[in-house]
Amino acid sequence: MARISVFGIGYVGVVAAACLARDGHEVVAVDLDPAKVATVNSGRSPIVEKGLDDLIAAGVASGRLRATTDAADAIENTETSFVCVGTPSEPDGSVGLGYVRSVCADIGQAIGIKSRPHRVVMRSTIVPGTMQGVCIPTLEQSSGKRAGQDFGVGYFPEFLRESTAIEDYDDPGLVVFGALDEATGDFLTELNAALPCASHRVDLPTAEMVKYTSNAWRAVKISFANEIGNVAKAAGLDGQLVMRLLTSDAKVAVSAAFLRPGFAFGGSCLPKDVRALARLAESKGVETPLLRAVLVANDAQIGRAEDMLKASGAKSVGFVGVSFKAGTDDLRESPLADLAARLIEAGQNVRIYDPYVSTAFETDPEAAGRGNAVVPDLSSRMEPSIAALIAHSDILLVGNTYEEVQPDLMAAMAHQKIIDLTRIDRTAVSNGRYQGICW
Repeated sequence: MARISVFGIGYVGVVAAACLARDGHEVVAVDLDPAKVATVNSGRSPIVEKGLDDLIAAGVASGRLRATTDAADAIENTETSFVCVGTPSEPDGSVGLGYVRSVCADIGQAIGIKSRPHRVVMRSTIVPGTMQGVCIPTLEQSSGKRAGQDFGVGYFPEFLRESTAIEDYDDPGLVVFGALDEATGDFLTELNAALPCASHRVDLPTAEMVKYTSNAWRAVKISFANEIGNVAKAAGLDGQLVMRLLTSDAKVAVSAAFLRPGFAFGGSCLPKDVRALARLAESKGVETPLLRAVLVANDAQIGRAEDMLKASGAKSVGFVGVSFKAGTDDLRESPLADLAARLIEAGQNVRIYDPYVSTAFETDPEAAGRGNAVVPDLSSRMEPSIAALIAHSDILLVGNTYEEVQPDLMAAMAHQKIIDLTRIDRTAVSNGRYQGICW
C-alpha cells in the first residue's frame, strides 16, 4: 500500500483522502485551514456528503488517516502527493490558478530538501497546458530539481458528483491520467487497477482536456434538454417524454443522466469550467458560440423561473431546496440560491426547506464559504419541516427532490400553487394551479 498526502481538504480532497485510507493506504490530508484539519483529526467530515463521516471516522481510528497544516511534514512522510485545491473563475472567466501556484511552490520547496524520491499528481481542474506551463515550472523553480527525472509528475482528473461521491469514486465510469515519467504512470495504473472500468493513460494536456470536455458536455446536455423542454411545452407537448424517447435509442452513445428538462445547472464545476474553456478558446483565437450560449441559456432558465414566480402574484415563496442539487449542502453557483436572491431583492418573502443545508448550519451555526452568502440572511430563512414551509408560503417552488417530503408535496398539489422545476409527479402537466417549468 502507498503513503499519500492529499493537499486541499475541500470536496474532492477530503473524499479522496477518506477513500484512499479505506482502501488501505496511509494518508495525510493537508490544508491551510486549521479548523478543517481539526475536524478531520476528530474523525468528522468538514462537508456534508453521504457516507463520508463514517469513512473519515474509520480512517482516523485505524491510524491510516490524519490531517495537518504542515506541508513539509506531509511530503517527508509520504511518497506521492495528490493536489486537490480549488480553481475558481477569474473575473474574465479564465481558470483561477492562485491556489495551484501556491501549493506547487510549497510542495516544490519540500521536495527540494527531501532526499528520497517523490511524485506530484495534480487532481485539480486545470485547462490544457497548465501542467506544462504553470505547475511543472513552479515545482522545478521552488525545488531546484528536474521534473520527470528528480521527481515524478502526473495529472489525474476526478469525475465525482456531489451527493454520490463515494459511489463515483468506486465506480467512476471513466479513468484517465497523464504522466511525465514511467514510474508515475505505473503508479496510477496500479492504483486504479481494481476499478470496474478501463484506465486510459494519455499525455498530460489530453488528460487536462478530457476533464473540461466532460464537464462542458454535461453542461451542454442540461441546457439542450431545457431548451427542448421549453419548446415542447410551448407546442403543447411533454418535453421529458420527448427526451426519454430520444435517449432510449441504444445506438447513440449518450448518457441520459443530464438529458432531463428542468432547471439550470450550477455547482462548483460546470459553470466555471464552461467559462474557462470558452476563455481558453478565445485566447487561442477560436470562436465557441455554443459554449457561450450554454451560459446564456442557463441564465435564461433561471430568468424563466423568476418570470413564472412573478407572474403568479405570490408574495411569500417557499423554496423546496436551495443547494445546487439534492443530497448536498453546496450552494456555490446554485441556480436556486441565485433565484432566491433575485426574489428577495425584488421584495418577496422567501422561506426555504433544505435538509442538507439545515444540517450544515446545525453542525456549524456560522457555516459559510460554500456559497451561503448568496442568499441574504439564509440561516433565518430556513424552515424546520416541509409542513412549516407549506403553511408559511403562498406558492411553493420545488427545486430539489427529497424522497421524505414527496407525500407532502403530492398532497399539496390539490390546494397549493406550485412551480415545479424538477417534476414531483411524472404524469403532472401545467394547469391553473400547478406549473412545470418545461412540461
